[in-house]
Amino acid sequence: MLRTGTYSIVARDPATGQMGVAVQSHWFSVGSIVTWGQPGVGVVATQANVDPAYGPRALALMRDGTPGPEALARLLEQDAEAAVRQVAVVDAAGRCAVHTGADCIPFAGDVRGDASCCQANMMASEGVWGAMSDAYEATEGSLTGRLLAALDAAEAAGGDVRGRQSAALLVVGAEGEPWEREVELRVEDHADPHGELRRLVAISDAYAEATRGDWLTGQGRHEEAAPCYMRAAALAPDNHELLFWSGLATALAGDVQTGARRVAEAIEIEPGWGDLLPRLTPDAAPSAAAVLAALHER
Repeated sequence: MLRTGTYSIVARDPATGQMGVAVQSHWFSVGSIVTWGQPGVGVVATQANVDPAYGPRALALMRDGTPGPEALARLLEQDAEAAVRQVAVVDAAGRCAVHTGADCIPFAGDVRGDASCCQANMMASEGVWGAMSDAYEATEGSLTGRLLAALDAAEAAGGDVRGRQSAALLVVGAEGEPWEREVELRVEDHADPHGELRRLVAISDAYAEATRGDWLTGQGRHEEAAPCYMRAAALAPDNHELLFWSGLATALAGDVQTGARRVAEAIEIEPGWGDLLPRLTPDAAPSAAAVLAALHER
């Protein structure tokens, strides 16, 4: 039995159909036991005296057509230790349900919103779960940003009575293969798990742009790919890999000198980029030869 003090949120975005779960706890690697999700099916948070099996079992029931609230009810009926569990689900239709067992360690409680549930146990105050729900409902923008806002509100309301250690964020799409993830990030052990999770989200967004650029490059659509690489570098300015590819993109867009400068900066941070540059074929990077020539002229 895993006794973890945890706060979490499960939610579905009606605009995109995305579903997500975010969590923080003073427990090592909380995301590996609490957060579960599948595209087009739903998301689950299982915590307090955790039985991780609630995650895959609830998803299996929802995948077979059982509404989220009914799936949770079935699992609770089969659990002799339901009184010490805290579990929440949201299915692909936005139907949500949450259970806080009578024997969960206080302060413990939950609140349901519009296609969302916030739940917490072993908290420093009774205001945590309400603050999470209020913040989620009041925040505009992406589902990821709203989930992060809920975590921030929980911490501001007191958070886990023992402090902070780990956090996780999982977002799945309205459809897709079972293994597909929009966002899946974990902070296993950190003095500031929220801050670290936000940093990772920014890097994840940057690499998502770079991945779009790679896909366009693979289609031979290099001019469309170039802005993706430049946006990626802007989102993560300290990342030398994204700096390198944005330099090639800048050169492809017509500014070879600025592109070469960016590539040179990446090489200064990691000399391996200098070894890679001459290996790049025109199909992989049409501007590589021009950038290499500009570097030789410097």
